[in-house]
Amino acid sequence: MTHAISKIDVEKASVRIRPLVPKSPLVRFDALSEHVGTDVYCKLDTALPTGAFKVRGAVSSLKAQLEQGREKGAVAFSTGNHGRAIAWAGKRLGIDVTIYMSPLVPQNKRDALAAAGGKIVIVGEKQDDAEAEAERVSQDTGALYVSPAHDPYVLAGQGTSAVEIFEDLPEVGTLIVPLSAGGLGAGVATYAKAVSPETKIIGVTMDRGAAMYESLKAGRPVAVEEVESLADSLGGGVGGEESLTFPIVRDLFDDALLVTEDEIATGMAWALLKERQVFEGAAGTCVGLLLRDAAKDLKGPIVFMGCGMNVDMNVLLNIANTHKDVLGGSS
Repeated sequence: MTHAISKIDVEKASVRIRPLVPKSPLVRFDALSEHVGTDVYCKLDTALPTGAFKVRGAVSSLKAQLEQGREKGAVAFSTGNHGRAIAWAGKRLGIDVTIYMSPLVPQNKRDALAAAGGKIVIVGEKQDDAEAEAERVSQDTGALYVSPAHDPYVLAGQGTSAVEIFEDLPEVGTLIVPLSAGGLGAGVATYAKAVSPETKIIGVTMDRGAAMYESLKAGRPVAVEEVESLADSLGGGVGGEESLTFPIVRDLFDDALLVTEDEIATGMAWALLKERQVFEGAAGTCVGLLLRDAAKDLKGPIVFMGCGMNVDMNVLLNIANTHKDVLGGSS
């Protein structure tokens, strides 16, 4: 089946973003490796500008569109990280950016986005409302609409993390990717399965309001009720039948799994106390999954996406404090 992007698109995006986006480190998580019984590495996109992988797709899309002569500003909808990345990229490329958000987005992410240079508009009750408003404004004004999951340049940009992973570790056995609308997953899977078909790709998401998981189960894109979660950046819909990400995730992922809120919290606490890394809930889903005994059956070496670090530090410190005993102390 033909998909929206190809390995070549991802490779072109890798070249396109490089002047602004540095390569992020691939780091072995020693305590987690010992727990699982095989080498576990984290692709630390938390080290990128704006503290998340989203800057890859933002720069890829805005630069590509500028090259095509579209300079009427940009609009997007976001749960925080995508909007912050668009604002950061727009500021460096001379593009005015407006981001539409739902009230469910935490205040710390709104503040960070404003600091990055973007104008924020809170609209509706859920992310689907923010998405609809961003699309409407784009149609009315001619501004570039930058979707986190339905823009081929964004998808290709997110996939550049996989280019870097396989440069550093060609023999990846299992690749674990947080699943939201599938922007990261579609890009990463497109490149990973092209260069290493034997690598298993597993999606992970929260067990409440998980649109991609429910869509995969239904065999088609479906809408879900959005609820609050520690993995707030994994909220939002997959889109309708025209979704670019759904067929890629459906065709290229080997499995998709759910984690509970407690598992997400435990994963965030483990990352901080055992590995000395700050993770938001979306990245915590991966660690939470790997802390299960069943993870010991996964083929190594394992790589998971450290997709973002934009968490309210008061929330993270409270989580770490309440989970110290579960993790056997802080050392």
